[in-house]
Amino acid sequence: MAPQNQAAWITEKSGKPLKVAEAPLPSPGPGEVLIKTAAVAINPVDWKIQDYGIFIPKYPAILGVDLAGTIEEVGEGVTRFQKGQRVMSHAPSLLTGNSTAAAFQHYVASFDTLTSPIPSSLSFEQAVVLPLAISTASAGLYQSDALALPLPSLSPQPSPKSVLIWGGSSSVGSTAIQLAHASGVHVITTASARNADYVRSLGADVVLDYGAGDVEAAVVAEIGKAEAAGKAFAGIYDAISHPETTKAAASIAAKAGLKSDTKVITTLPPPEDLEKSVVPVNVFALTITADAHKHVGDAVWRQYVPEALAQGKLQAKPDALVVGHGLENVQMAMDKQKEGVSAKKVVVTL
Repeated sequence: MAPQNQAAWITEKSGKPLKVAEAPLPSPGPGEVLIKTAAVAINPVDWKIQDYGIFIPKYPAILGVDLAGTIEEVGEGVTRFQKGQRVMSHAPSLLTGNSTAAAFQHYVASFDTLTSPIPSSLSFEQAVVLPLAISTASAGLYQSDALALPLPSLSPQPSPKSVLIWGGSSSVGSTAIQLAHASGVHVITTASARNADYVRSLGADVVLDYGAGDVEAAVVAEIGKAEAAGKAFAGIYDAISHPETTKAAASIAAKAGLKSDTKVITTLPPPEDLEKSVVPVNVFALTITADAHKHVGDAVWRQYVPEALAQGKLQAKPDALVVGHGLENVQMAMDKQKEGVSAKKVVVTL
Protein backbone atom coordinates (compact mmCIF):
# COMPACT_ATOMS: atom_id res chain seq x y z
CA MET A 1 0.00 0.00 0.00
CA ALA A 2 1.34 3.44 -0.95
CA PRO A 3 2.17 5.72 1.99
CA GLN A 4 -0.29 8.48 2.84
CA ASN A 5 0.82 12.07 3.17
CA GLN A 6 -0.40 14.83 5.47
CA ALA A 7 0.72 18.44 5.74
CA ALA A 8 0.21 21.56 7.83
CA TRP A 9 -1.42 23.83 5.23
CA ILE A 10 -1.57 27.61 5.11
CA THR A 11 -4.99 27.96 3.55
CA GLU A 12 -5.15 31.64 2.60
CA LYS A 13 -3.35 34.97 2.77
CA SER A 14 -4.81 35.88 6.12
CA GLY A 15 -2.54 34.90 9.01
CA LYS A 16 -4.98 32.19 10.07
CA PRO A 17 -3.59 29.13 11.88
CA LEU A 18 -2.20 26.25 9.85
CA LYS A 19 -4.61 23.43 9.10
CA VAL A 20 -3.49 19.79 9.14
CA ALA A 21 -4.99 17.85 6.24
CA GLU A 22 -4.18 15.30 3.56
CA ALA A 23 -1.59 16.24 0.94
CA PRO A 24 -0.48 14.70 -2.35
CA LEU A 25 2.38 12.24 -2.07
CA PRO A 26 5.36 13.84 -3.81
CA SER A 27 7.37 11.94 -6.40
CA PRO A 28 11.07 12.79 -6.71
CA GLY A 29 12.12 14.18 -10.07
CA PRO A 30 15.60 14.08 -11.59
CA GLY A 31 18.18 15.17 -9.04
CA GLU A 32 15.68 14.92 -6.18
CA VAL A 33 15.13 12.68 -3.16
CA LEU A 34 11.88 11.82 -1.39
CA ILE A 35 12.36 12.09 2.38
CA LYS A 36 10.09 10.68 5.07
CA THR A 37 10.16 13.49 7.62
CA ALA A 38 11.13 12.77 11.23
CA ALA A 39 11.70 16.34 12.49
CA VAL A 40 11.27 19.90 11.28
CA ALA A 41 12.74 23.15 12.56
CA ILE A 42 11.12 26.57 12.61
CA ASN A 43 12.69 29.69 11.09
CA PRO A 44 11.57 33.34 11.19
CA VAL A 45 10.69 33.16 7.50
CA ASP A 46 7.91 30.68 8.32
CA TRP A 47 5.83 32.95 10.54
CA LYS A 48 6.69 36.00 8.42
CA ILE A 49 5.16 34.31 5.38
CA GLN A 50 2.08 33.56 7.44
CA ASP A 51 1.80 37.05 8.94
CA TYR A 52 2.77 39.15 5.93
CA GLY A 53 1.53 37.07 3.01
CA ILE A 54 4.90 37.07 1.23
CA PHE A 55 6.62 34.55 -1.09
CA ILE A 56 3.57 32.32 -1.64
CA PRO A 57 2.45 32.36 -5.31
CA LYS A 58 -0.83 30.54 -4.69
CA TYR A 59 -2.91 29.14 -1.83
CA PRO A 60 -3.33 26.71 -0.18
CA ALA A 61 0.37 26.05 0.35
CA ILE A 62 2.80 24.31 2.67
CA LEU A 63 5.56 26.09 4.58
CA GLY A 64 8.85 24.95 6.10
CA VAL A 65 12.46 24.67 4.97
CA ASP A 66 14.35 22.60 7.59
CA LEU A 67 13.78 18.86 7.79
CA ALA A 68 15.49 15.64 8.79
CA GLY A 69 14.35 12.09 8.15
CA THR A 70 15.01 9.01 6.03
CA ILE A 71 15.30 8.55 2.29
CA GLU A 72 12.13 6.97 0.91
CA GLU A 73 12.96 7.12 -2.79
CA VAL A 74 15.56 8.67 -5.10
CA GLY A 75 14.99 10.36 -8.43
CA GLU A 76 16.76 9.90 -11.73
CA GLY A 77 20.49 10.57 -11.58
CA VAL A 78 20.78 10.46 -7.78
CA THR A 79 23.57 8.10 -6.70
CA ARG A 80 24.63 9.52 -3.30
CA PHE A 81 21.61 8.24 -1.37
CA GLN A 82 19.62 5.05 -0.88
CA LYS A 83 16.32 4.12 0.74
CA GLY A 84 16.42 4.16 4.53
CA GLN A 85 19.44 6.48 4.78
CA ARG A 86 19.27 9.12 7.53
CA VAL A 87 19.56 12.66 6.14
CA MET A 88 18.89 16.33 6.72
CA SER A 89 17.79 18.66 3.95
CA HIS A 90 17.02 22.26 3.02
CA ALA A 91 13.58 22.06 1.39
CA PRO A 92 13.60 24.35 -1.68
CA SER A 93 9.93 25.32 -1.99
CA LEU A 94 10.75 29.04 -1.76
CA LEU A 95 12.71 28.61 -4.99
CA THR A 96 10.46 26.20 -6.84
CA GLY A 97 7.11 27.58 -5.66
CA ASN A 98 5.98 23.97 -5.32
CA SER A 99 4.54 22.75 -2.01
CA THR A 100 5.82 19.21 -2.64
CA ALA A 101 9.23 20.68 -1.74
CA ALA A 102 8.13 22.22 1.60
CA ALA A 103 9.08 20.75 4.98
CA PHE A 104 5.88 20.78 7.04
CA GLN A 105 4.56 17.44 5.77
CA HIS A 106 5.32 13.76 6.21
CA TYR A 107 6.95 13.30 2.78
CA VAL A 108 9.09 15.94 1.06
CA ALA A 109 10.72 16.03 -2.39
CA SER A 110 13.98 17.91 -1.93
CA PHE A 111 17.10 18.60 -3.99
CA ASP A 112 19.91 16.06 -3.79
CA THR A 113 22.27 19.07 -3.80
CA LEU A 114 20.74 20.43 -0.56
CA THR A 115 20.73 17.12 1.31
CA SER A 116 23.40 15.52 3.48
CA PRO A 117 23.74 12.22 5.29
CA ILE A 118 23.77 12.52 9.08
CA PRO A 119 25.87 10.27 11.31
CA SER A 120 24.39 7.91 13.88
CA SER A 121 25.79 10.18 16.59
CA LEU A 122 23.21 12.85 15.67
CA SER A 123 19.49 12.53 16.31
CA PHE A 124 17.03 13.91 13.78
CA GLU A 125 16.11 16.61 16.31
CA GLN A 126 19.73 17.72 16.54
CA ALA A 127 20.51 17.63 12.83
CA VAL A 128 17.42 19.52 11.73
CA VAL A 129 18.69 22.81 13.20
CA LEU A 130 21.31 23.11 10.43
CA PRO A 131 20.04 23.03 6.81
CA LEU A 132 18.76 26.56 6.13
CA ALA A 133 21.55 28.04 8.23
CA ILE A 134 24.16 26.16 6.19
CA SER A 135 22.79 27.46 2.89
CA THR A 136 22.26 31.02 4.13
CA ALA A 137 25.69 31.27 5.74
CA SER A 138 27.32 29.79 2.63
CA ALA A 139 25.67 32.26 0.27
CA GLY A 140 26.99 35.21 2.27
CA LEU A 141 30.44 33.86 3.06
CA TYR A 142 31.43 32.22 -0.23
CA GLN A 143 29.58 33.57 -3.23
CA SER A 144 31.69 35.75 -5.52
CA ASP A 145 29.13 38.57 -5.23
CA ALA A 146 29.29 38.38 -1.41
CA LEU A 147 32.35 37.98 0.88
CA ALA A 148 34.11 35.42 -1.37
CA LEU A 149 35.99 33.74 1.50
CA PRO A 150 38.04 30.58 0.92
CA LEU A 151 35.79 27.52 0.81
CA PRO A 152 35.62 25.44 4.02
CA SER A 153 38.00 22.56 4.60
CA LEU A 154 38.34 19.74 7.09
CA SER A 155 41.99 20.84 7.48
CA PRO A 156 41.86 24.60 6.91
CA GLN A 157 44.99 26.63 6.25
CA PRO A 158 45.22 30.04 7.96
CA SER A 159 43.74 32.69 5.69
CA PRO A 160 45.01 36.31 5.56
CA LYS A 161 41.47 37.52 6.13
CA SER A 162 39.19 38.47 9.00
CA VAL A 163 35.42 38.80 9.14
CA LEU A 164 32.83 40.22 11.52
CA ILE A 165 29.75 38.09 12.17
CA TRP A 166 27.13 40.16 13.95
CA GLY A 167 24.79 37.97 16.02
CA GLY A 168 26.98 34.93 16.55
CA SER A 169 24.56 33.00 18.77
CA SER A 170 21.73 33.11 16.22
CA SER A 171 21.05 30.10 14.01
CA VAL A 172 22.72 31.58 10.93
CA GLY A 173 25.43 33.21 13.04
CA SER A 174 26.32 29.93 14.74
CA THR A 175 26.79 28.20 11.41
CA ALA A 176 28.56 31.17 9.81
CA ILE A 177 31.13 31.14 12.62
CA GLN A 178 31.78 27.44 12.13
CA LEU A 179 32.10 27.73 8.36
CA ALA A 180 34.33 30.81 8.53
CA HIS A 181 36.53 29.00 11.07
CA ALA A 182 36.70 26.05 8.66
CA SER A 183 37.91 28.51 6.03
CA GLY A 184 40.85 29.52 8.22
CA VAL A 185 39.48 33.04 8.64
CA HIS A 186 39.96 35.18 11.79
CA VAL A 187 36.43 35.47 13.21
CA ILE A 188 35.20 38.45 15.23
CA THR A 189 31.64 38.15 16.50
CA THR A 190 29.10 39.79 18.78
CA ALA A 191 26.96 37.99 21.33
CA SER A 192 25.50 38.53 24.77
CA ALA A 193 27.79 37.89 27.73
CA ARG A 194 25.90 34.70 28.58
CA ASN A 195 26.56 33.28 25.09
CA ALA A 196 30.24 34.26 24.88
CA ASP A 197 31.59 30.81 25.75
CA TYR A 198 29.10 29.24 23.36
CA VAL A 199 30.27 31.18 20.30
CA ARG A 200 33.92 30.66 21.25
CA SER A 201 33.24 26.91 21.23
CA LEU A 202 32.11 27.29 17.61
CA GLY A 203 35.39 28.85 16.53
CA ALA A 204 35.07 32.57 17.17
CA ASP A 205 38.46 34.16 17.85
CA VAL A 206 37.13 37.38 19.40
CA VAL A 207 33.74 37.78 21.13
CA LEU A 208 32.36 41.20 21.98
CA ASP A 209 29.33 41.81 24.19
CA TYR A 210 26.88 43.86 22.12
CA GLY A 211 25.24 45.06 25.34
CA ALA A 212 28.38 46.38 27.03
CA GLY A 213 29.52 49.96 26.42
CA ASP A 214 30.39 51.15 22.93
CA VAL A 215 30.41 47.87 21.04
CA GLU A 216 30.99 49.62 17.72
CA ALA A 217 34.24 51.15 19.01
CA ALA A 218 35.29 47.77 20.41
CA VAL A 219 34.67 46.08 17.05
CA VAL A 220 36.58 48.80 15.19
CA ALA A 221 39.53 48.27 17.55
CA GLU A 222 39.50 44.51 16.96
CA ILE A 223 39.38 44.99 13.19
CA GLY A 224 42.40 47.24 13.53
CA LYS A 225 44.28 44.65 15.60
CA ALA A 226 43.52 41.96 13.02
CA GLU A 227 44.72 44.15 10.16
CA ALA A 228 47.91 44.96 12.07
CA ALA A 229 48.46 41.20 12.35
CA GLY A 230 48.13 40.80 8.58
CA LYS A 231 44.43 39.87 8.47
CA ALA A 232 42.75 41.97 5.78
CA PHE A 233 39.11 42.69 6.61
CA ALA A 234 36.79 40.82 4.22
CA GLY A 235 33.53 42.38 5.39
CA ILE A 236 30.59 41.97 7.72
CA TYR A 237 27.94 39.25 7.91
CA ASP A 238 24.88 40.59 9.70
CA ALA A 239 23.20 37.36 10.81
CA ILE A 240 20.36 39.27 12.52
CA SER A 241 19.60 41.75 9.72
CA HIS A 242 17.22 43.99 11.61
CA PRO A 243 17.50 47.61 10.45
CA GLU A 244 19.33 48.61 13.63
CA THR A 245 21.93 45.82 13.36
CA THR A 246 22.58 46.54 9.69
CA LYS A 247 23.00 50.24 10.46
CA ALA A 248 25.42 49.35 13.26
CA ALA A 249 27.41 47.15 10.87
CA ALA A 250 27.57 49.93 8.29
CA SER A 251 28.63 52.40 10.98
CA ILE A 252 31.44 50.07 12.05
CA ALA A 253 32.73 49.88 8.48
CA ALA A 254 32.71 53.67 8.21
CA LYS A 255 34.37 54.22 11.61
CA ALA A 256 37.05 51.66 10.84
CA GLY A 257 38.06 53.66 7.77
CA LEU A 258 37.86 50.59 5.59
CA LYS A 259 37.78 50.59 1.80
CA SER A 260 34.86 52.50 0.30
CA ASP A 261 33.14 49.36 -0.96
CA THR A 262 33.13 47.26 2.24
CA LYS A 263 30.36 44.68 1.95
CA VAL A 264 27.71 44.18 4.62
CA ILE A 265 25.87 40.90 4.07
CA THR A 266 22.23 40.78 5.12
CA THR A 267 19.64 38.02 5.13
CA LEU A 268 16.77 40.51 4.82
CA PRO A 269 16.48 43.61 2.60
CA PRO A 270 18.71 46.30 4.13
CA PRO A 271 17.45 49.77 5.11
CA GLU A 272 18.03 52.46 2.52
CA ASP A 273 19.72 55.07 4.75
CA LEU A 274 23.07 53.33 5.22
CA GLU A 275 26.55 54.82 5.22
CA LYS A 276 27.59 55.51 1.62
CA SER A 277 30.92 53.79 2.17
CA VAL A 278 29.38 50.31 2.39
CA VAL A 279 27.82 47.96 -0.13
CA PRO A 280 24.84 46.07 1.32
CA VAL A 281 24.40 42.60 -0.19
CA ASN A 282 21.12 40.83 0.54
CA VAL A 283 21.65 37.08 0.11
CA PHE A 284 19.08 34.37 -0.65
CA ALA A 285 20.11 30.93 0.59
CA LEU A 286 18.98 29.00 -2.48
CA THR A 287 21.22 30.89 -4.90
CA ILE A 288 23.96 28.39 -3.99
CA THR A 289 22.13 25.96 -6.32
CA ALA A 290 22.24 28.38 -9.29
CA ASP A 291 24.77 27.82 -12.06
CA ALA A 292 26.81 30.90 -11.10
CA HIS A 293 27.30 29.64 -7.53
CA LYS A 294 26.87 25.89 -7.91
CA HIS A 295 30.51 25.36 -6.87
CA VAL A 296 29.60 26.85 -3.47
CA GLY A 297 26.68 24.49 -2.91
CA ASP A 298 28.75 21.49 -4.00
CA ALA A 299 31.77 22.43 -1.88
CA VAL A 300 29.66 22.92 1.23
CA TRP A 301 26.78 20.43 0.99
CA ARG A 302 28.52 17.58 -0.87
CA GLN A 303 32.16 17.85 0.13
CA TYR A 304 32.34 19.52 3.54
CA VAL A 305 29.15 18.97 5.53
CA PRO A 306 28.83 15.14 5.46
CA GLU A 307 32.39 14.48 6.63
CA ALA A 308 32.47 17.46 9.01
CA LEU A 309 29.35 16.12 10.73
CA ALA A 310 30.83 12.62 10.91
CA GLN A 311 34.06 13.96 12.44
CA GLY A 312 32.27 16.34 14.81
CA LYS A 313 33.90 19.37 13.17
CA LEU A 314 30.50 20.83 12.28
CA GLN A 315 28.31 21.02 15.37
CA ALA A 316 24.52 20.91 15.23
CA LYS A 317 24.06 24.29 16.85
CA PRO A 318 22.20 26.09 18.28
CA ASP A 319 20.68 23.34 20.37
CA ALA A 320 17.24 22.06 19.46
CA LEU A 321 14.31 23.18 21.61
CA VAL A 322 11.73 20.46 20.97
CA VAL A 323 8.32 21.93 21.72
CA GLY A 324 5.95 19.25 20.48
CA HIS A 325 5.22 16.20 18.34
CA GLY A 326 3.09 16.02 15.22
CA LEU A 327 2.00 18.43 12.49
CA GLU A 328 -0.72 19.80 14.77
CA ASN A 329 2.04 21.39 16.89
CA VAL A 330 3.78 23.24 14.04
CA GLN A 331 1.60 26.34 14.51
CA MET A 332 2.40 26.45 18.22
CA ALA A 333 6.08 26.10 17.38
CA MET A 334 5.91 28.98 14.90
CA ASP A 335 4.29 31.14 17.58
CA LYS A 336 7.07 30.15 19.98
CA GLN A 337 9.76 31.13 17.49
CA LYS A 338 8.03 34.47 16.88
CA GLU A 339 8.13 35.21 20.62
CA GLY A 340 11.92 34.86 20.48
CA VAL A 341 14.48 32.30 21.60
CA SER A 342 18.18 32.70 22.46
CA ALA A 343 20.87 30.23 21.33
CA LYS A 344 18.13 27.66 20.62
CA LYS A 345 16.20 26.51 17.56
CA VAL A 346 12.55 25.50 17.83
CA VAL A 347 11.92 21.94 16.61
CA VAL A 348 8.86 19.68 16.19
CA THR A 349 9.17 15.91 15.81
CA LEU A 350 6.96 14.00 13.38
